[in-house]
Amino acid sequence: MSRRFSPSLITTEVWEGYNFADVGIRIKESTDIYGAVLWPSALVLCYFLDTHHDEYNLLDKNVIEIGAGTGLVTIVTSLLGAVVTSTDLPDVLSNLQYNVSRNTRGRCRHVPRVTELTWGQELEERFPRVSCHFDYIMAADVVYGHPYLNELMDTFEHLCQEGTVILWAMRFRLAPENSFVERFEARFHLEELYDLPSLCIKLYRATKKRPISQLSFGAAA
Repeated sequence: MSRRFSPSLITTEVWEGYNFADVGIRIKESTDIYGAVLWPSALVLCYFLDTHHDEYNLLDKNVIEIGAGTGLVTIVTSLLGAVVTSTDLPDVLSNLQYNVSRNTRGRCRHVPRVTELTWGQELEERFPRVSCHFDYIMAADVVYGHPYLNELMDTFEHLCQEGTVILWAMRFRLAPENSFVERFEARFHLEELYDLPSLCIKLYRATKKRPISQLSFGAAA
């Protein structure tokens, strides 16, 4: 993984450069929008995917990224061969689409799709469970000082079905945000893959717990 910061020689655009999946990636941030800034958790998740692609083979896998921000995780998963749906709030989509198109055009097995997703809203309408089954849910730094943690939990629960794996990189900051992990563990099996104390970042793997009624039925059978 490498990173550099460079102004364009032709325009006034400023971009940051990275290298994942043996490809140079240029990311444009929008500093006036909180969600369109690249945070370290995304780099941690991308590094993990790039160095563990034998264990987590994304080729032709159906992947959704929530809170995609600048799109780096979407770009890397696309370069690794996944069928990717990249989501975020409406005011982030323009910069997200720009970065994704710029870095994946002509390079990927599948063209990534960029679309709006407001956590907790119109989930079944936009992503019906009967037809939208994701092999992986990617999330980087989606838990921070915002008032939508309940809606985020609802979104995880709706998108995660049997067989879905969540890869979630989180930077620990404040107690209300950290308590989200405890609530999350009540609904999902959670495994810690990375712990980076110097960055206050952890990377988790999660799968959905089966309802108690199903467990009881299975035991009786």
